[in-house]
Amino acid sequence: MRVLVAVKQIMAPETRLRIDEAGRRVVPAGPLTHWLNRFDEFAVEAAIRLKESRPGVEVDVATVGPERAAKVLERAVGMGADRGRHLLIEPDRDPGPWAVASHLAGLAGDYDLVICGAMSEDEMNGQTGPMLARLLGRPWATCVMALEVSIDGRVIAVEREIEGGRRDRLEIDLPALITVQSGLNRPRYPSLSNVLRAKAQPPEVISVGRRDVAREEVVSVSLPVKTRAALVLEGDTLAKAERLRDILKEKALI
Repeated sequence: MRVLVAVKQIMAPETRLRIDEAGRRVVPAGPLTHWLNRFDEFAVEAAIRLKESRPGVEVDVATVGPERAAKVLERAVGMGADRGRHLLIEPDRDPGPWAVASHLAGLAGDYDLVICGAMSEDEMNGQTGPMLARLLGRPWATCVMALEVSIDGRVIAVEREIEGGRRDRLEIDLPALITVQSGLNRPRYPSLSNVLRAKAQPPEVISVGRRDVAREEVVSVSLPVKTRAALVLEGDTLAKAERLRDILKEKALI
């Protein structure tokens, strides 16, 4: 059984941001660091657990991005994946979910199961997985919270998160694609032996050059508009409590 995990490199959440001069992109305004999208860590961990529980399972990880994106493949292999595959793009910018799915579709067809994170921490579109499944013509399920592959390796049973704290249970014929939600598992730290293996085993690089297959366009980006101001209560605990009481009385809430 062959499993492919799609991962993304993102800017660290604490990165200070600004809007560029054209008003169409968010760019760093200070020191910049990148790391593996946290939702994808759960996807990598899910694949590694399948590998550990079933003989003959191979786990590859793939990312679409510039040269720096290879670092997330190194981390995933450090966690226990077998190989990394880097779809190298130019220029250094986010190609968008449709373009990412289109690039991944060229290699994902060789795998029995494709696992993606439910979304990325930066854009939070949640679109790449479903788009990739559509391009592959495969059944799929999103926001998976539990999964189990049948003994014969032909079916995957999943529980997916839905509204109201409830779950759907589905049985999907393989090959298939799933996106996993945070909380599915507890991602492990890379082990020293796997980290050394990752450094000695560079990822396979597949250049996709400047081919642009994006179907969406950012028209403009703006900062949130301040609609109301907060009131900060001052003084000791008693003074704050009395002031809060007065405010609630003024609004006829008590």
